Amino acid sequence: VQLQASGGGLVQPGGSLSVSCAAFGSVFRVNAVNWYRQAPGQQREFVASITGGGSTHYADSVEGRFTISRDNTKNAVYLQMNSLKPEDTAVYYCNAVINTHSSGIWSGWGQGTLVTVSS
Repeated sequence: VQLQASGGGLVQPGGSLSVSCAAFGSVFRVNAVNWYRQAPGQQREFVASITGGGSTHYADSVEGRFTISRDNTKNAVYLQMNSLKPEDTAVYYCNAVINTHSSGIWSGWGQGTLVTVSS
C-alpha cells in the first residue's frame, strides 16, 4: 500500500488550493485519514481528520477555512483550503489507516506536498 499526496503549489494570500491524498495497492477500505503540516523549523501539527464514516475534525487554526472530504470510490481524501494565509505555508502530509485485501491493517504516511502562500 502507498499513500500519494498531490496538489500543492504557490498561491496568493486569500486564495484557494486543494490537495489530495490517494491510496494505491492492495486497498480494501480506507478508514480514518488525517492531514498534518510542517512549516520550516516547526513541529509537524495536526490540520484535519475524517473517519471512515465521514465525521470530520479540524484544528482551530483552519476551522471554517479548510474542508476535508473523501471519495471512497477513488480511495482518496481531499483538503480544500480557502482564505489561505502566509502562515499556512508548509509541507502537507496525509496519514491513513487502511484495511488491505490480504495483509490486515496498514497505517502510514504519504510523501508530503508543499503549499506556499505568498504574494
